[in-house]
Amino acid sequence: MTTPAPLLALSDYAIRFATPDGTVKAVNGLDLTVAPGETVAVVGESGSGKSQTFNGVFGLLARNAETSGEAVFEGRDLLAMSQKELDTVRGDHMAMVFQDPMTALNPAMKIKHQLAETLTVHKRVKRRAAEAEALKMLKKVGIPEAERRIDQYPHELSGGMRQRVVIAMALLCRPKLIVADEPTTALDVTIQAQILDLFRDLTSEAGTALVLITHDLGVVAGIADKVVVMYAGRIVEEAGVDQLFARPAMPYTAALIRSIPRVDREAEAVEPIGGRPPDLIHPPTGCAFHPRCRFAEDRCRRERPPLEAVEPGRRAACWFPFVDDAAGGPAPRTETAGA
Repeated sequence: MTTPAPLLALSDYAIRFATPDGTVKAVNGLDLTVAPGETVAVVGESGSGKSQTFNGVFGLLARNAETSGEAVFEGRDLLAMSQKELDTVRGDHMAMVFQDPMTALNPAMKIKHQLAETLTVHKRVKRRAAEAEALKMLKKVGIPEAERRIDQYPHELSGGMRQRVVIAMALLCRPKLIVADEPTTALDVTIQAQILDLFRDLTSEAGTALVLITHDLGVVAGIADKVVVMYAGRIVEEAGVDQLFARPAMPYTAALIRSIPRVDREAEAVEPIGGRPPDLIHPPTGCAFHPRCRFAEDRCRRERPPLEAVEPGRRAACWFPFVDDAAGGPAPRTETAGA
């Protein structure tokens, strides 16, 4: 049986920002694939490069940014495209759900006009038909009283409903890839669960590939097929979700898991990660995590470990993978881990 070609493939992908203080090495030599219908969670602390990675894929970086490498989507390198060429891909074939729906919605336009515009621009659908399709999509994402809500402005909706509107907007063109950047941040846990259920249904029913960007490993436990852990602009571990939760290979991954509050453990069992993320203008030598790693040895301080296979289905960038096992490590994942 042949393996299908990746929908999205990043190869030696890097992003640099020129600043008065020096060059910020935001993303460094990423190799990452997303298969059709796959759900990939990209996790890590703030500043690890998660959002910038995919802002670059969509051509949404600041003017002082420079990209290199390849970002191939359906056989075409997005980094080599002009903005006009990107416009034929964005929205139609791939879509992004932004973290703050108020920045993604026009406060001066009614919801129905913003949703309909997606179809009139990308699919050349007539306005009346586009508004009818928009209403159907609002109902599908669970907006209550959709007939009334579609005629309102963004400020008249709750945060959870605005997030659903943004998701509906991303889905209207039936894209093959959706990138959701912290879609559950600032939402209560009930709405979080509903939105994650919605994403799960979409990937299973429509075969849409989903990249879920988050700082919280807990929210992806029940939805992701694969988890990519980023630190200091690099991938430090990649594994199937069950593999990663049961036995993390990289000490940083283990530290992230230990920092998740869980209902089956005492509050004292939650361990914050000490220290600060590294300066990306002057990153540390060797493994970037070594100043915060309790298992660091001299080699970790001198040499940067490559991202390589450490067991079937798993890559890790660590000279001493699975060292956390000797220290007790995180408890195996249970059904409550991602609650």
